[in-house]
Amino acid sequence: MAEAERIIGTPDTPDADRDGQDRDRDLRDRDGGEPAGADGTTAEAQRPRGRRRIAVLFAVAAFAYLLDLVSKMIVVEKLEHHEPIEIVGDWLRFEAIRNAGAAFGFGEAFTVIFTVIAAAVIVVIFRLARKLYSLPWAIALGLLLGGALGNLTDRIFRSPGVFEGAVVDFIAPKHFAVFNLADSAIVCGGILIVLLSFRGLDPDGTVHKD
Repeated sequence: MAEAERIIGTPDTPDADRDGQDRDRDLRDRDGGEPAGADGTTAEAQRPRGRRRIAVLFAVAAFAYLLDLVSKMIVVEKLEHHEPIEIVGDWLRFEAIRNAGAAFGFGEAFTVIFTVIAAAVIVVIFRLARKLYSLPWAIALGLLLGGALGNLTDRIFRSPGVFEGAVVDFIAPKHFAVFNLADSAIVCGGILIVLLSFRGLDPDGTVHKD
């Protein structure tokens, strides 16, 4: 009898319990349980990290947006219809310009189209945020989102009308187009995305090699 129990095993032995847990875990994995990530963590464990990255994205976006908004309010109140202010001789000055085109003054005949593009970029960023696990990508998308929102606010609320409003530009380097802080955020975010893509880092945190 003892020999039979040794061969068959009893339900309350530690080895049997461990074997049962292993079988249950295997069944859960086969039946669509929480998948493990590249670092061995499950999707359940990755969710808090994903929420932190989303928080970083919106924090960066809010900072870029508010900085752009406040700077434009100051420029409209203090600099518009006044002489430009020289910052570094004639190499850099602040000069209030109303721009109906895209970033850096390009394409003034397509204001409505640029407005639609900016809105589409914002929607795409919100969709990407659901699977965001990379901190550098969170910063890059935050810069893009804040810059797009900054210029879209001008398009909607400034004259001559809704979706046709002229963007306030004021940073005027010598021999270069006049731009604003929203344009700077968009360009910096775009450059960062290009660098991340060259490194093979995806928004979900995975690294691939072509």
